[in-house]
Amino acid sequence: MLDFTNKYQNNLMRKLLIPLMLVFAIGCKQEPKKELTVQEIVDNSIADSGGKLFNDHKVTFDFRDKSYVSENVDGQRVFKRISDLDSITIMDVKRGNDFERYMNDSLVMVHDTMAVKYANSVNSVHYFVRLPYGLNDGAVNKELLGKETIDNKQYYKVKVTFDQQGGGDDFEDTYLYWFDIDSFKPNYLAYDFHVNGGGQRFRKAYNERYVNGIRFVDYENYKPKNDGTDILEIGQLYNQGELELLSKIELKNITVE
Repeated sequence: MLDFTNKYQNNLMRKLLIPLMLVFAIGCKQEPKKELTVQEIVDNSIADSGGKLFNDHKVTFDFRDKSYVSENVDGQRVFKRISDLDSITIMDVKRGNDFERYMNDSLVMVHDTMAVKYANSVNSVHYFVRLPYGLNDGAVNKELLGKETIDNKQYYKVKVTFDQQGGGDDFEDTYLYWFDIDSFKPNYLAYDFHVNGGGQRFRKAYNERYVNGIRFVDYENYKPKNDGTDILEIGQLYNQGELELLSKIELKNITVE
């Protein structure tokens, strides 16, 4: 009688366990993680960094010995750089593709060659401050190169090039961005350039802060110790200690209105 009872209980347990194991197995089986497109990665990064607030707000900051202002006036992006030279206040204004220079509020004529140089200089500072917002501009071409580990953390590695039309004078430059695979924050970037003899730079973001919803960072600015390196390998050169620190890029007195 006891043997019959044990067999009955064992059969009953098996009948109960099999469905439970199936339910557990189904519950543990996860859908494969969807691979993100490069556009989705950039869109997520822009959303985390403040989205369209750059268009809706006036941003001012100091960089080195100059003040900068970015704002939208009548639907057009306007970048300004303001500096003082003795008793003269110089204000450079880049409005769309146009450039103007004012001295003590008086418009002055600037030779075309110098105007291009000044406009590029103003645009460059604002471009890096606004990142990653500019990565959806019309002249930008984005390519996901896969994932790469920097400082023992994994990132999406994205290559950016520019169309000649709308890409500015530096359209031939190549940029790389490393986006955190969880937060999508662009914690590293690199680029090559061809003016003034050319070269490569690698930047590491630090001192992250949000001002009225917009993300700002400072950068450690590096270059390769040796010439002739491949820009696509610069992340690994950083890991191997093959980059040297050139400078720090620090923003001060940031306001967002």
